[in-house]
Amino acid sequence: MKLQQAKRHQVKLRIGLSGPSGFGKTYSALLLAYGMTGNWKKIALIDTENNSASLYSHLGDFNVLSLEEPFSPERYIKAIQVCEEADISVIIIDSISHEWQGKSGCLEIHEQLGGRFQDWAKVTPRHNAFIDAIILSKCHLITTSRRKVDYSIDKGSDGKTKVSKLGMKEITREGFEYELTVNFEFLNDKHLVSSSKDRTGLFSGKPEFIINSATGKRLMEWSNDGISLEEIKEEINSCTTEESLKLLYTQYPHLSKELYPLIVLRKETLDNLSNQIIPNEQVIQQPNLENNEFSIK
Repeated sequence: MKLQQAKRHQVKLRIGLSGPSGFGKTYSALLLAYGMTGNWKKIALIDTENNSASLYSHLGDFNVLSLEEPFSPERYIKAIQVCEEADISVIIIDSISHEWQGKSGCLEIHEQLGGRFQDWAKVTPRHNAFIDAIILSKCHLITTSRRKVDYSIDKGSDGKTKVSKLGMKEITREGFEYELTVNFEFLNDKHLVSSSKDRTGLFSGKPEFIINSATGKRLMEWSNDGISLEEIKEEINSCTTEESLKLLYTQYPHLSKELYPLIVLRKETLDNLSNQIIPNEQVIQQPNLENNEFSIK
């Protein structure tokens, strides 16, 4: 255990857009992504919404990966990997709701296993792997999710059952919002949004607004403020012990995929240097007087 000074470092953005169908999630996600990159070719949209991305092809020549059923967590993970391997800067998943409630999504998998509470022990690790793929991706990532009206059924003081409207509920597993940098909720079909979660401080407490490319640019400027990956690489190369490498690795969990091979390479270098040093017991012995040379055991 060791105290260390807090550092502001560059991060990969994890942005959520949630709202009912028809509120403008896909269009807004594309504008956000373009503001972040300034290059449509660096954007990939994983489309689970019946090729709805084609409606916005006039915006620019962004990349599309059509993901049809089954909507298992593993297929989503594979789609993310395909985008990463294509050297994409921003991945849009439109939408993540199918992974939870779609055909062969987590709820259906649970039901097929028997629908018992203990069956979640088999489903949860698969869903968590999907969440990890989002969190640990080397790309900036934008997710969209649907929202629906949530109700509760209660008994009143008169003993009669009544239905209460609780508001809008996101169609994904509860708690996903906590993994995001920013989560925007669409308030109406006029595309107005407010932030329900904001680690940047750029939007919390501010009036509702309409997302555009300038929003993405502001987010990108925020994410680039701090120590860069190149500077972290220099820190790795300056480490002289395995302990210092471990400490450095734990400081940047969101960059674990990028840093791990660099950490391993530096450790191998340190191990090789250590093996080249002559151990203490192999000290210089008595000189060989016959040929005027020193011998080493």
